[in-house]
Amino acid sequence: MINKVILIGNVGADPEVRYIKEDQPVAHISLATTERGFKRQDGSEVPERTDWHRLTVWGRTAKFCENYVRKGDQLYVEGRIRYSQYQDKNNETRYSTEIIVDDLRKLGRKSDTDGIVGQPNASQQIAPQPTAASVVAEQQMEYPSADQPVDDLPF
Repeated sequence: MINKVILIGNVGADPEVRYIKEDQPVAHISLATTERGFKRQDGSEVPERTDWHRLTVWGRTAKFCENYVRKGDQLYVEGRIRYSQYQDKNNETRYSTEIIVDDLRKLGRKSDTDGIVGQPNASQQIAPQPTAASVVAEQQMEYPSADQPVDDLPF
């Protein structure tokens, strides 16, 4: 069974990158994800909770991390959870969990989104403005009215 995860969080330190061969980089990244605190209906407070994740990134994506990812950057990550165990120098069994990254996208820096509203940073996508042709095409499309049943639903 493959355990897939999607994470959005902030990088805790600059990536550690090493090369297994001259052309095969591997990067290790520490990523923090935070659940916001909230107040229950009974008035009790649930505090904010931060979890740390160890990411392992290979190949071209590791090279990207080496060149562009820094402490504080916000990342979107898709990957697989890998559990492993090993014996430490005292012969005790230790367990570790890591995320093997399949897809990684840089979203921005934590400071880019703190308190700034309406100003997209360079990594955010801005919706394209409609052209005259797309406005005309939209106006010419026929939509069913609310009282007409739609028979060709895709599900």
